[in-house]
Amino acid sequence: MLTRLRMLTAGESHGPKLTGILEGIPAGLEIDFEGADELLARRQRGYGAGGRMKIERDRLHLTGGYMQGATTGGPLCFEIVNRDWSNWRDRDVAPMNRPRPGHADLTGAIKYGYGDLRLSLERSSARETAMRVAAGAICIQLLETLGVSIGGWVRALGGVDIAACDVGLADVSVLREQLEHARSDEMAAPISGQRERLRAEVKRAMKAKDTLGGLIEVVALGLPAGLGSYVQWDRRLDARIAGAILSIQAMKGVEIGEAFTNCRRDGTEVHDEIIRDQEGEIGRRSNRAGGVEGGITTAQPLWLRVAMKPISTTLNPRQTVDLVTGQPSDTQYERSDICALPRAVPICESMLALVLADALLEKLGGDSLAEVKQRLDSLRRSHLDDLKMNNESWRIGYQER
Repeated sequence: MLTRLRMLTAGESHGPKLTGILEGIPAGLEIDFEGADELLARRQRGYGAGGRMKIERDRLHLTGGYMQGATTGGPLCFEIVNRDWSNWRDRDVAPMNRPRPGHADLTGAIKYGYGDLRLSLERSSARETAMRVAAGAICIQLLETLGVSIGGWVRALGGVDIAACDVGLADVSVLREQLEHARSDEMAAPISGQRERLRAEVKRAMKAKDTLGGLIEVVALGLPAGLGSYVQWDRRLDARIAGAILSIQAMKGVEIGEAFTNCRRDGTEVHDEIIRDQEGEIGRRSNRAGGVEGGITTAQPLWLRVAMKPISTTLNPRQTVDLVTGQPSDTQYERSDICALPRAVPICESMLALVLADALLEKLGGDSLAEVKQRLDSLRRSHLDDLKMNNESWRIGYQER
């Protein structure tokens, strides 16, 4: 569903390295490598992460499309080394014949005809998301250069809810405060005083040899109106966002705005009334729609909620079938997280940034950052008075033949 950008990733969880290509970034973007590495570091931290995160030290390494300190307009090629490769390179890997419920072990083997389930595991693993975050870091920096900021936080972890602000009614300054707090919080909580509550829930799951999922909120601030379209189903921005988010491992649900609450309300309690402020700008009294109407941005904060299922690999074995003997069996344990929810926040941010950067470039065009900025400035200067209404009756005009 991308029209101006294209992202490809390659590599396996325990292979030598991961490789990515991001095509369509305009020329002239100076990448902050420390900022990109910090986003990658957020993908690795969080109480409840597995032992793999103690091994890896992910860093963005560009190998193409970046010269003289800026993007060239050509495809960006980048890679991240798998430090754990040294532990697997000379190992005799034991057969894997017992598929784990909730993973791609069985479905991958059925689809591709694998003779060992680890071949499914290696590519379907969430280790691949390191490349999405690397690409997302570049898109986030492009958006920031254009006055758009993206961030997210944990709204609920397991059975613990966080009483953060009502995003649909919150002031932008409050949203920015929550974003800043979550970026520096080990558990990606948007407000203070939540860390120990969340850690206690993870400890409970550890003791029970179980796993946890939860709910993430992601927000984009500073978007102009007019991104996306309703003219075809695959150009609707909310559909493109949902597809990108649900492509992330373990993400099972997305709502734009207050979707699942709105469906139980009367229409007069849901739709965001349109107002005109003292400067003559069009605004809204609320933002329950999440910043998108008709598949197009409204210039309100764009926000969504993402449901992440519990990690599928559990220390308590689950029932499965041994594909060699055909007999009932218990699952074998593979090194995994107890809870990856805080680590998933920057992944969701990255995929949202990819879609929004694509939508901005689709709207504005331009091969260099200077061109894109100039066109965005013109778009942002649009006012209510620029909407010229004919205010006269007319006929549709199709001719019968």
